[in-house]
Amino acid sequence: MSFRGLSRPNATSGMGVADHSINTFLELQRKKVHRYVVFKIDEKKKEVVVEKTGGPAESYEDFTASLPENDCRYALYDFDFVTAENCQKSKIFFIAWSPSTSRIRAKMLYATSKERFRRELDGIHYEIQATDPTEMDLEVLRDRAN
Repeated sequence: MSFRGLSRPNATSGMGVADHSINTFLELQRKKVHRYVVFKIDEKKKEVVVEKTGGPAESYEDFTASLPENDCRYALYDFDFVTAENCQKSKIFFIAWSPSTSRIRAKMLYATSKERFRRELDGIHYEIQATDPTEMDLEVLRDRAN
């Protein structure tokens, strides 16, 4: 994998992906430095940037509380669980957070940029599109992961 330049623009929405965003994903995926990462679109820079990270000890409640109530975000959550065979596993969830109360422009921008951003993150196990917190409840993640 080689990442050249600071940002690679997306032909459809014009959004690039900041190298820092890719590097933070790799820290979550390979080094387990983060429990979650919240990304936002920086409209001035025209790229997806890291807004917040949560340490390995942070809970799912900490993660959901970090998402804005009235604005869209992309997020990654590293979900640890134990299988029926008593094996410790970890699955990375990509969550496209688009609350119904967010602005139409934000919803459009996040929707048109999602696939391009998602493709940059190689190793995502599951994707969830959520418009309210119940659609990304911890039980939803548990059901998808097992």
